[in-house]
Amino acid sequence: MYAEVIIPLALPKNYTWSVPEAFRDQIRPGCRVEVKLRNKKYAGLVKQTHYDKPQAFEPAELLNVLDSTPIIHPQQLALWEWIANYYLCSEGEVMAAALPAHFKLSSESILVYNEETGEDFTHLDNDEFVVAEALLIKRELKLSEVQQLLDSSHVYPVIKRLIEKKVCFVWEALKETYAPKKESYILLCPPYHDEEALANLLNKDTRAPKQMELLLAYLHLSKTEGDVTRAGLLKKSGASDAQLKGLIEKNILRQEKRQVDRIKYLPRNIEIDFELTTAQQQALDQVSAQLREKPVCLLHGVTASGKTQVYIRLIEEVVRSGKQALYLLPEIALTSQIIRRLQKHFGGYIGIYHSKFSQNERLETWNKIRSGEIKVVLGARSSLFLPFEDLGLIVVDEEHDASYKQQEPAPRYHARDAAVYYSSLFGAKVLLGSATPSVESYFNASSGKYGLTELNERFGNVRLPEIGIIDTRRIVSKDKNKPILTLPLQEAIKESLAAGKQVILFQNRRGYSPYQVCEVCGWIPQCKNCDVSLSFHKLTNKLHCHYCGTVYPPVNTCAACGNHQFLQRNFGTERIEELLEEILPETRIARMDIDSVRGKTAHDTLIQQFEQQRIDVLVGTQMVVKGLDFEHVDLVGILDADSILSFADFRVNERAFQLMEQVSGRAGRKDGKGKVLIQVSNTQHPVLGYLRAHDYKEFFHHEIAGRRNFQYPPFTRVILITFRHKDAMVVREAAQLFALNMRADFGKYLVGPAEPVVNRIRNQYLMELMLKLPKEARLIQHAKLVIQQQTAILHNDKKFRSVVIIPDVDAF
Repeated sequence: MYAEVIIPLALPKNYTWSVPEAFRDQIRPGCRVEVKLRNKKYAGLVKQTHYDKPQAFEPAELLNVLDSTPIIHPQQLALWEWIANYYLCSEGEVMAAALPAHFKLSSESILVYNEETGEDFTHLDNDEFVVAEALLIKRELKLSEVQQLLDSSHVYPVIKRLIEKKVCFVWEALKETYAPKKESYILLCPPYHDEEALANLLNKDTRAPKQMELLLAYLHLSKTEGDVTRAGLLKKSGASDAQLKGLIEKNILRQEKRQVDRIKYLPRNIEIDFELTTAQQQALDQVSAQLREKPVCLLHGVTASGKTQVYIRLIEEVVRSGKQALYLLPEIALTSQIIRRLQKHFGGYIGIYHSKFSQNERLETWNKIRSGEIKVVLGARSSLFLPFEDLGLIVVDEEHDASYKQQEPAPRYHARDAAVYYSSLFGAKVLLGSATPSVESYFNASSGKYGLTELNERFGNVRLPEIGIIDTRRIVSKDKNKPILTLPLQEAIKESLAAGKQVILFQNRRGYSPYQVCEVCGWIPQCKNCDVSLSFHKLTNKLHCHYCGTVYPPVNTCAACGNHQFLQRNFGTERIEELLEEILPETRIARMDIDSVRGKTAHDTLIQQFEQQRIDVLVGTQMVVKGLDFEHVDLVGILDADSILSFADFRVNERAFQLMEQVSGRAGRKDGKGKVLIQVSNTQHPVLGYLRAHDYKEFFHHEIAGRRNFQYPPFTRVILITFRHKDAMVVREAAQLFALNMRADFGKYLVGPAEPVVNRIRNQYLMELMLKLPKEARLIQHAKLVIQQQTAILHNDKKFRSVVIIPDVDAF
């Protein structure tokens, strides 16, 4: 028997191992196995078993079967294969992204004492002697133990010398990193389960009074809460460890270690305590009818129309039928507010899965989903890889969001598109939801490929916010910089605060200022590793590169002319926060960006403070835009719309409309008195007209005409090929040679090669080549095959072997 095994590495194909006789009854697809490749051990995953012996080579035997039951179902293996084929990556890269870290057992180096050495260590130096003596006693040492012995992390030279002197040898062992959480529980010893015996015990006067109080506290807790933990008993009784130990030694109480969940779940029940409005009920009926005919439906509902309540009703139907549902959100930040609503309705049936949870917590959630114990999963794009047993529905909320597309590393998949394929493996349905759908999704829905349901009124018939434009060309600041808060916006903020309302100010730049300029010669400090200017962060008093993360001390002297005077250009969220504190000293101001919201609960804490009106003004980046629901916000300010409208990208109008319409949707969600003020110099930009009218359909017709004329998605399929190398000439030559070889078959579809806007990141020079292919399945598949072949040909040339080639299907 032979097994095709996926290893979490970027290998060109899956390798085959021979299955020893002893393991043939245990092995099956979806189980992990221990295999050896290039003298290193890996926990691979069996894709399939067969009896066809490979002709070209003699397969090695796999070493061990690690699981008695598969850790994933066949549908997940099929999804991995589809993602690898569609997005031009390996199944090993998909496996590395899909599985929790604890499933990917790490290979650990073990030093083993060589018995033939004897006990003569006189020829060893001091460090070698210490390690050799420890090996003589223990016979085996882990690498971490050697580091502790020598009090240094640089132990490899010592180990190398010991191996050369034949004192020891090295072998690799797979290390299990998951450890179940155990908690101590306190129980009454069996003799006292009898009420008479317990009464006699309590009536004895000789018992120590403190121990008696502790025993009474235990009895009270066991009656009111059931199981009693050691920590909970000591905390609620105020007793000491010694008093508890005394009762245990007297065989009155006993202690028991139990395996417990790291995440506490609510009781499993379904409680839907709201009624849908007439418009919501019509939308629900229409969605249900369309999903009976088509696998995918788009729910286009304006901001604050109550799309979430429609989702909840659909999820309820799925859970009551015994199936599972997946609720996808683009950002972890959104889960904190949504989870409170879903837990209220679905209790312990719901689980959350995203990268802020520890690896142990993720593994436990994974197993509960695989067994079908968790029925509803709320998560970001990575939750698509979870091992659902019987999936009935996938809800992709804010389906337009660019965060659904994975950028680095591979697999560079789009969770929305992958969800459509994944659902087909279960015969499940997909509901896409957004107030500003992606052009592709709305095109698919309006052309009949997907179902389409419109929800055009806000919950409670509340009006959409009024949008005002502030022309910043007429406002000149003293330093000729962009105005941060114009007078009309300042007045509007003061009016809202005076009325007891809250304000959101949006600026899509973090830090204090995006760049600083020498007053005399115009020199701008730049990152040494990237071709970008450095952003000043006042909180750290450092210059930060937002591409590679390098931090530099502040620059006080111009490197070009020696001048000491710099101008801070443009503004970020820190600068806005500082200005607000000057203008409104009594106001409670908070900032929400990636710098201020770190840690597992920081975002949730900030959201709750804003909900409870403990914050008056919230300044933020995109994090404040996406799907958050604040009923007391009546003013939203977009401080620099020009920066959103001027990206060099064919999606710039789409992204700008989506971003500004979404952020404006945070205003007036309850009483309809919301107002949005947009500071912009290009007041004639067509997107602003559609935005003021809240007219997505007219915007779509305008945008789709341009896409058709210039052959961009949804009329074509875009594959972007990026080349990276530390030498600018080498990367340029590699891209040109690659393009030359592709030109014969795809000449009229090729654009480039050319340098991107930022052409050096982390000391790697970049070139890009774009393929705009017609939507013909055979041609697209042929193009993918040629890309893989040309990558292999280029890497066979010694000069280009180290050039990194990254194909990105459905880029942007």
